[in-house]
Amino acid sequence: MRHPAFLIPAALATLLGARALPAEETPAVHESFRAEISLKRAGGPRISPDGAWIAYSVTSADWEANRFDQEIWLVGPRSAPFPLTRTEGGSSTGHRWAPDGSLVGFLADRGDRRQIHLIPPDGGEAWALTSTEGEIGSFRFSPDGGRIAFAATDPEPEALKERHERYGDFDFEDRDFRMSHLWVIPVREGAAPRRLTGGDGFSVGSFSWSPDGREIAFEHRPTPQVDSFRLGDVSVVDVASGTVRPLAAGPGREGGPMWSPDGRHVLVSTSAEASPYYGNTELALIPREGGSAHILTGGFDENPSPVRWTPRGVFFLASQRTARKLLLLDPDSGEVTPVLDTPEMIAAADTSRDGSVIATVGADRTSLAEVFRYREGADAPRRLTDMTAQLADWGDLGSRELVRWNSEDGVEIEGVLMKPPGWQPGRAAPLFVVIHGGPTGTSRPQLVGRSVYPVLEWLQQGALVLLPNYRGSAGYGARFRALNVRNLGVGDAWDVNSGVEALVSRGLVDPDRVAAMGWSQGGYISAFLATTSDRYRAISVGAGISNWVTYYVNTDIHGFTREYLKANPWDDPGIYARTSPMTTIRSARTPTLIQHGEFDARVPTPNAYELYQGLSDVGVETSLVIYRGFGHGINKPRERLAAMAHNWEWFARHLPAGADSGPTSP
Repeated sequence: MRHPAFLIPAALATLLGARALPAEETPAVHESFRAEISLKRAGGPRISPDGAWIAYSVTSADWEANRFDQEIWLVGPRSAPFPLTRTEGGSSTGHRWAPDGSLVGFLADRGDRRQIHLIPPDGGEAWALTSTEGEIGSFRFSPDGGRIAFAATDPEPEALKERHERYGDFDFEDRDFRMSHLWVIPVREGAAPRRLTGGDGFSVGSFSWSPDGREIAFEHRPTPQVDSFRLGDVSVVDVASGTVRPLAAGPGREGGPMWSPDGRHVLVSTSAEASPYYGNTELALIPREGGSAHILTGGFDENPSPVRWTPRGVFFLASQRTARKLLLLDPDSGEVTPVLDTPEMIAAADTSRDGSVIATVGADRTSLAEVFRYREGADAPRRLTDMTAQLADWGDLGSRELVRWNSEDGVEIEGVLMKPPGWQPGRAAPLFVVIHGGPTGTSRPQLVGRSVYPVLEWLQQGALVLLPNYRGSAGYGARFRALNVRNLGVGDAWDVNSGVEALVSRGLVDPDRVAAMGWSQGGYISAFLATTSDRYRAISVGAGISNWVTYYVNTDIHGFTREYLKANPWDDPGIYARTSPMTTIRSARTPTLIQHGEFDARVPTPNAYELYQGLSDVGVETSLVIYRGFGHGINKPRERLAAMAHNWEWFARHLPAGADSGPTSP
């Protein structure tokens, strides 16, 4: 059996080229999309204390319940992978090993709230450790394994309950929210938790036990609102007394505390004096008693994501152009050395306590993400799973290669060029440009992505797909990430357009059959292209910004706009106008599909309605789809299937077919 996309009948292609698909039709191409959405994905490796076993997550689609479920699996050195948990009606997440390896803790909503559950790795039933009124966000075992610290949202206060009962349901903006605080509980059935922090002064984020179990270092911010991450600080709480003392409170964001193995220092991630949005995050060392922070990664020009501090040093992950690697930081010298660059794109990692055994989940250009185990001194990591076997009957999915070009201002831009199966140079093909979000995201040469764009189907029909890493993308250093400051949209469009023209000039692309699309920041750039360029035959704008003033006053991250445009709209209306697609709406000519979640707080729906009305008023063909009940992403299987079908139909209808396998004539 071949991948369903290969079986699209010619009659269906004609149908797709003529009109939108009615809801009752479920053609073969939809089965192709369904197969992609149904792929099981591995993630979150956690290695057992003895380094033998790896617990990891597997995410799968439950079409009947219309949700993505996550469960915990185990794999050992001589054991095939097997599921450890099964949560009816929900997921098991956040798994961690007890220090002696006798238990695996995880979070599950096996009731009306997410609670901590424990299960023996060698079999048996899971049992709930907690039954708190507030929902638990994360937990950590104490070093001796006898206690668990957890962060939980405070329950709704009585005064707020009474207000709602008397006056109905309303909230004051920037005032009505519930903080998260630290608790500790013994690891035994029937135990009661004890509060460690409280009050309205801060909300707790990530945290870490000291090696002696006497203190917990924790990140906190003024409110639980997402934009307050910029104001994060680190404090330490004495577990016995509940006394809190400040540890790191710099002008930028401090967070992600991690203790040294000897307990004498705490490692924190800090934005220092840089922008928390596009500047480098640094790793800094602070004495346990407090004092000045010593930056360790000043010579490393990317964002390090710490994994574990072991006697060997601090393991961390970081993007290096389109790859993602595991590296080791020497906290004494600041020297950074590579540890693993296989597989090419390491999504997550964990190490044993001494750092001699490493577990990773990662993918390369010919595989899905797999679980790997690496022991110090081995030639290469050993693959323990075979998630890629799901693609065994899918046939040739084409190739992925890196391409580079110079943008309009001379800046070198890199992207991923996906070529169809059996690609032969010497012919010009249709081109679909898929633009990532962020802007500090990164397009990587993945075999199968997780977007709402039917990339594999376009490849099967002989088209090329370009994924540009425009200025602002992660993996290319802080200076590159800052190149779109006060240049959003404008510089981004230079990078995308110049990439298209480079492929046209090389004879790879038919200049009359080019389309563009993207989600979030990629949707904004697509909207900008729709109103400033006539290169594209069709465009799709997913959760995109159309007017920076509209965005600024509606979003949940006001600081993002002030950082990138260096002003609010009242102080510098000119920069808001220059970078907004609505400013050039009268120049729009390209048929544009707009997709947006109904309750998107990051890029609220007024952006979609404004672009839709503007395009309609100037006579440009447009269609707006609102996905009911969704926020910034489409995170349920059925609606993701719908979103893929909507993109398929839109582009099939607006890009002409040709003798060389255009997108509407498979």
